Amino acid sequence: MLSSKDLPIYQRKADLFKGLAHPYRIRALEIIATNNEVSVGQITKEMDLEASHVSQHLKVLRKFGLVSSQREGLVVYYRLTYPEVADFLKVSRSLLKRMAGEDA
Repeated sequence: MLSSKDLPIYQRKADLFKGLAHPYRIRALEIIATNNEVSVGQITKEMDLEASHVSQHLKVLRKFGLVSSQREGLVVYYRLTYPEVADFLKVSRSLLKRMAGEDA
């Protein structure tokens, strides 16, 4: 079996997009990117979702290497694994606005 590093770049890109393929995951990434480091409770409050749903989406983001977590007592904090994720979110927002004919 090939490791992820041995897969062609287009396959690795497809895998990355699978990790992003839910609006709640993208929203969670935006919240984390804006706040630099954020607790599950803060994300839950901003997204108005059950903590269990938020945790499941964060688990997927962690699986795909987009976020990392750190536990401090009972609280788990999340941060972007790579700062380029925030850049990617900005570029995708700009692209979508251009595609819709809006000013970015």
